[in-house]
Amino acid sequence: MNKKNIILYILLSFITFTSCSEFLDETPDNRIELDSNEKIRALLTSAYSTSNFIMMTELASDNIDDFGLENPNTIRSYDEMAYWEDVAGAGNDDPVSIWGNAYEAIAHSNQALDAIKQLNDIDLSAEKGEALITRAYNHFVLVNLFARHYNSSTSDSDLGIPYLEVPETELDVKYERESVSQVYAKIEKDILEALPLINDAIYQVKTYHFNRSAAFAFAARFYLYYGNWQKAAEYATVALNNGGSLRNWSFFGTLPREEQVVANQYITDLDNFLVQTSISSAGQVFGGFFTGSRFNHTRFIADNQTLFAPLPWSAATGVTRGSFNFEPFIYTANNLDKSLFYKTPRLFEITDPVAGIGFLRTVTVPFTYDEALLIRAEAFTNLGQYDNALADINTWSRNFYSTFPATDVTLTNVNDFYNGLDYSKLTSSTGTGINQKKELSPDFPIRDKDHENMLHYVLQSRRVLTLHEGLRWFDIKRYGIEVPRYVYGSDGSISEVDVLGKSDPRKALQIPNDVISAGLTPNPR
Repeated sequence: MNKKNIILYILLSFITFTSCSEFLDETPDNRIELDSNEKIRALLTSAYSTSNFIMMTELASDNIDDFGLENPNTIRSYDEMAYWEDVAGAGNDDPVSIWGNAYEAIAHSNQALDAIKQLNDIDLSAEKGEALITRAYNHFVLVNLFARHYNSSTSDSDLGIPYLEVPETELDVKYERESVSQVYAKIEKDILEALPLINDAIYQVKTYHFNRSAAFAFAARFYLYYGNWQKAAEYATVALNNGGSLRNWSFFGTLPREEQVVANQYITDLDNFLVQTSISSAGQVFGGFFTGSRFNHTRFIADNQTLFAPLPWSAATGVTRGSFNFEPFIYTANNLDKSLFYKTPRLFEITDPVAGIGFLRTVTVPFTYDEALLIRAEAFTNLGQYDNALADINTWSRNFYSTFPATDVTLTNVNDFYNGLDYSKLTSSTGTGINQKKELSPDFPIRDKDHENMLHYVLQSRRVLTLHEGLRWFDIKRYGIEVPRYVYGSDGSISEVDVLGKSDPRKALQIPNDVISAGLTPNPR
């Protein structure tokens, strides 16, 4: 399909076009008349994007290393993502799909809102809440992928994205990129209008929709990224108090050590706030397959930076395998070096049974109780409420790690540990010097060592919790963290071949070529 507009795949059956006929009193395009709660709810099932950002953001982050040219298990787009190049192709996990499917979902939200505005004789407040929150979330994903992170000093002029608030009724609409500040202001407006309207009673399966827990968790993440720590903490608290609990990692430890069993349990867990399906290879790349094994989360990263890296409470002995209530899957074979938590199942949708072809799909969990708790911990940290932050981190850690001590971690423990750790830097070809402590350069001032060390601790907790979920990338952007790209040699050596700087323009992914050709300003390079 030749896409000349910003909104890809936007020609929907619900959009009203001018017609010259009322042939037999039927609508000439056989469109659906949105005249009931049920029809608007059905439309809003398409207000959730069928793409996810996991592959793009995880491969761009410091959660992966390059296993080297001798490993053939990659494709061109993975190479481009891992080295922060503009992605030339158009696959299911590439910028074209992310952009187009997000705007398609936004179009459904806008069409629902337009219909709701015209229907005054029925109560559609809950449907309006879902339409507003889905519109806000899809724009939130887009602006955080394709623009610089929100910065109070520069975002008035930083290129954002078009924020679409009305249905498409013309074929050749011209758009301009609004500033990041303008986009954030509109997201906030939609969120604040939506939250009082969200009503779980309208959902048959609430985890498939922005229920109250998911909506408030989204609001908490939005305000965390916006730098409003007080509101982030408040909204996270509402999400946590609305129901649910920490994931039962001890139960996960009793499951059979079978990848799909674990992944299926992760996505069907009753404590998930929201689940989404997507056409994606993430379940295969972050699974025990050779696919994508050149760029992946290796045992070296796990040992030195993530899963098995020392923490303030384990510095004396180190964290060893078996320290988790649910033990990760470790694959170490020729050209297969992956250390994984199974979160994204590999699913296959057959479109042609005769030819045996179809789409790789997966299911993701964008919002969870666990992450909402760590959002609040980070907000408390930036408010200087270290006791409250540590209470949340200790609660999460005790549930997540089987070897977490009976005595809570204190600020003294955190300071002793991080003050004794140098900033991560490769100092030899054997990989010495690489660790979890990264230099932080956020747009807000870090008050002192207490503040910095607490940030290291909460960001490390977030990094481990959200492994393979793509959220580490946004923490890298928010805190101006540099990302060195390490490559492994056939002789076992490790070298640094590129670095994504703290203010590197490549942290804003390039918008698709189609929309640049249509006149939208590209990101600077």
